[in-house]
Amino acid sequence: MARIPAAVAVVRQAVRRSLPDDGLVLVACSGGADSLALASAARFVRRGAVGLVTVDHGLQEGSAARASSVASWALDAGFDPVEVATVSVAGLPGGPEAAAREARYEALSAVASQVGAVAVLLGHTRDDQAETVLLALARGAGPRGIAGMPAVRGIFLRPLLDVGRADTRKACAAQGLVPWDDPHNVDPAYARSRVRGDALPALVEALGPAVVGNLARTAGQIAADNTALDALARDALLSAYDGPGLDISVLSALVGAIRTRVLHAWARELGASGSALSHRHVEALDALITDWRGQGPVHLPGAIRVARVRGRLVRVA
Repeated sequence: MARIPAAVAVVRQAVRRSLPDDGLVLVACSGGADSLALASAARFVRRGAVGLVTVDHGLQEGSAARASSVASWALDAGFDPVEVATVSVAGLPGGPEAAAREARYEALSAVASQVGAVAVLLGHTRDDQAETVLLALARGAGPRGIAGMPAVRGIFLRPLLDVGRADTRKACAAQGLVPWDDPHNVDPAYARSRVRGDALPALVEALGPAVVGNLARTAGQIAADNTALDALARDALLSAYDGPGLDISVLSALVGAIRTRVLHAWARELGASGSALSHRHVEALDALITDWRGQGPVHLPGAIRVARVRGRLVRVA
């Protein structure tokens, strides 16, 4: 029996550890090396009950043909169902990267619901995670950003977060799969492309190749800490409720790391968008507790105003 190439085995093992026991699984596949290797591994490991969806963002010439080619390969490889989701990013908030990401996840969720999939597999690798951590550090995003991409979020699974990008390319080559190289990945107009092409290679040269895995590992460690702190914050938020607002005396007794999480969670409950809610908003809320000088209401995303009134934080008109 021929020995399975090491890179193919690595990808298959990662997928095997992540797949749910039962139900239809969809692989989100752009045709790039990461998602192509993921799709091939999922089809091998699961045999049946594996479908594939490819998203056409319409942002590049020939994108429809690329999506059609991926779909044709998937049909020939035995995936069922195979879906092409065409999306438009026009009018979506944020830059082109954020808009494309939002449209893509909406499309993937919609397809999963239509076909009854229990999970959607995403091809993000250890290298992607390291890039995400660097971008979060550059933005000053704090623990939530530095925690990177979760292995599991709702129906979305990322089996390859412990697998290097070099392994997915080797896995494709070993299986005769020809990946599509997205020109956006090397376009310096995009921050992630600059991190991928310049910043991370410079760190590897200066600190050694282990830096990629160490950055990704840091994300996992911080994510675990976030989970614990968020659980404490949920309990603290329940304790702080006093009628329509939050009791200042209860909030004042909390340590800062828990209190700011309570305020972030409460702001979300009031209707503030998580993507628009920044550390500046939370700091302003915290100042109503820890640096009270009679200041006026804090303005949160979504036209939400919060003020300190008679010993409580309350939403005001």
